[in-house]
Formats: sequence, structure tokens, C-alpha cells
Amino acid sequence: MKNKLLNSLMLAVLAVPSVAMAEEAHQHEPGTPVMAEKPALPTFGAIMEAAGIDVHGYVDGSYTALSGNGKFIGNVFNNRVFDYERNSFNIQALDMTVSSLPVEGFGGLVNLTAGKDADIIAAYGAIDSARGPAAGANNTFDVTQAYFHYASGPLMVIAGKYVTLAGAEVIKSPSNTNFSRSILFGYAIPFSHTGVRGYYKVNDMLTLIAGVNNGWDNLKDTNASKTFELGASLAPGKSFSIAAQGYSGKEQITNYPLSAAQGTRNLLDIVATFTATDQLTLVLNYDNASQQNATLINGSTGTAKWDGWAGYANYQINDMWRLSLRGEIFNDKDGYRTVVEPGKTSGQKWKETTATVAYLPTKNVELRGEIRSDRSDQAVFLDTDGITPKSSQSSLGLEVIYKF
Repeated sequence: MKNKLLNSLMLAVLAVPSVAMAEEAHQHEPGTPVMAEKPALPTFGAIMEAAGIDVHGYVDGSYTALSGNGKFIGNVFNNRVFDYERNSFNIQALDMTVSSLPVEGFGGLVNLTAGKDADIIAAYGAIDSARGPAAGANNTFDVTQAYFHYASGPLMVIAGKYVTLAGAEVIKSPSNTNFSRSILFGYAIPFSHTGVRGYYKVNDMLTLIAGVNNGWDNLKDTNASKTFELGASLAPGKSFSIAAQGYSGKEQITNYPLSAAQGTRNLLDIVATFTATDQLTLVLNYDNASQQNATLINGSTGTAKWDGWAGYANYQINDMWRLSLRGEIFNDKDGYRTVVEPGKTSGQKWKETTATVAYLPTKNVELRGEIRSDRSDQAVFLDTDGITPKSSQSSLGLEVIYKF
């Protein structure tokens, strides 16, 4: 009985390949339809792309270690932009952009940011957040951009909330080459505007820009006046380009708290980029700005001024490794932009140098390690005890970026 059962099982096993071969042969006989494989379901990205909609974003995680406590004297205002925590792991940003920006016709873009960075970049009137240097209100969500788009020939117009034209660095970390942001990014220029902006492409070398905005970092205007922006981008060759933009309009002296006093605020920003070789790129950024009716160091009311330079050298070692160096000097001569202590005004000349090494194992992942040194001609940085003032501060930063 056992032998008969064993023989039956063996025959069944041997018969399976024969049946499969017979079926395969039958399916491929002339005149016999061949069964096609079931098509794979399209991905979400493919569906959106087919509809003319682009969806992309990134996740930015970090670790920061500061030799100080991350505050100016007075222990209220941050002395860094995003990386102001003394010893902490952070989710800096979860960023997602959904857009449809046709070369002809109507479209739009929405850019959302969640995480620690959102609290710093949030515009006045959006949520109760503090602007860059000040202590945040622990808000972790921001509508960073949301605008309508129209393009026709050489003309493009956007209307809504959008990022500033000024600066060599931007909010989106993958578009920068350093982990920490520059002094100029955090203290010399605005982050965003709400209004209408137009671009006109004169030719392949020159683009002109003009706009009317509610002001600096304002979702809703804080007065009846508007801020005007003018810009031009010139690229006479593949190796060199220069962009210049200016802003002018009446602004409140402070937004946090919102002041009754206001005055004209002007900004000139210039960014020049030189591609020395396929591997080496040099960038120079200059800012010069002023604010009327501000409180000056001597206690009087007048025009506060600030200016600064930032230089960058970015070297692409190979497809996987990059070295980025940055050096800058920021002269807040009237203490208007770097309020180091509540209720007091004191100017400073602030310098920093940064070295960042980036490793890109895949097109979606970037790892960065950074060392930075800050120095001021005044003892404005608080030590780790939160009491002792220092004129210098150093830091270590580690960052992981995943792009999707």
C-alpha cells in the first residue's frame, strides 16, 4: 500500500513539468492567442505627471551641537537661523511642493513646510510665530508658498505668497550647499512676500522682474503702504551670471511686537556666480539696507543701516562627494537687525566661516557634516550657562536629506 502511494506521488510530480510544457506549447501554436501579462498599476507620481502636475519634496533631519546656548545676551533672541539648539536631534523640515506650471496658460503652486524650520519662516499674519532672530512660538507648519501662475510668451506672472528674490541661499535645504544658513540669509533679507510679481524674458541672457508686495514676511499688510520690488538677472555666458534686486516700501519698525511707528525700508541685494570649472563654482553675495525711524544706539530716532558680504566656494570632488566653504561679514552698525537684548540697542560686526562636506550615495539621499565658527566685535553670544557673554561661538552640524 505504501509503495503504491509513493509511486502515485512520484508520477504526479513528474507529470507537472510535462503538463506545463504542453500548455506552453499549446499557447504558442499558430492561431492560438498568447495570454499577455497583467499590466502593472501606474504609480501615483506617474498619474500626476500624466496630468501635468509635479509632486516633489524632501525630509530634512539634523543634529546640532553649539559651544554656546544658541542665544544672544538677554537669553531671548536666537543667534542662529534654524540650527540654534545647543545639543539636539531635530526634524528640520518635511517639505512638499505640488505644482502645475505650464509654459503657456494658467497654473499654480503650493509649497508646505512642517517641522522646526516652519516656526522661523512663518509670515506675520499667518500664525503667531516669531521672525528669525526671535524665540519661536513652537508652530510647526507653514504655507511657505501658494500662488497662481500665468505664462504667455516671454511674460510670466505669479500672484499669492512666494519666496523673496534676495539672497544667495534659500529656504529649501537641498538647494543650498551648507547645512547652516548664512548670517545674511537670517538677518539681512526677508524670507517671503505676498503680492503680485511679473517676470519678462527679454532674451536668453536677460530677465527683468517687478512686483508689488505687502512687505517683508507679511501675509497681511501691517499698514496701508506697499513694498515694491525690482530685479534683473543677467547671464552673458555659461560661466558667469549676476542677479540684482531692490526692495523699497514703508514697514513697521517691528512686527513682534507690532509697533505703531513705521518708516521706509530699502534693500539692495546682488548675487554673482562664476563657474570656474566643471567642478568649482564661486558665489559672491552683497546686501545693503536701511530702515527709517528706527531707534539708534544713542537712543535717538533715525535711519538704521546694515550691510554684509558672503562668499562661497563649492567644489564637486566627484559624483558622490562635495566640499563647500563659506565666509561672511555682517555689519549691523545700529543694532537694528540683530537685537541682542530686549529693550536695548547695540551694534556689532559679526563674522563667520563654515566648512561643509557632503556625501551623496544616491540621487535621493544627501549626508552633510559641518563645522562653523562665529565671531563678533562685541560679547553678544551667551555661554552654555546662559549667563556668561562671549564674543565667539563654534558649532558642529550633521544633516540627512531625503528627496522624493
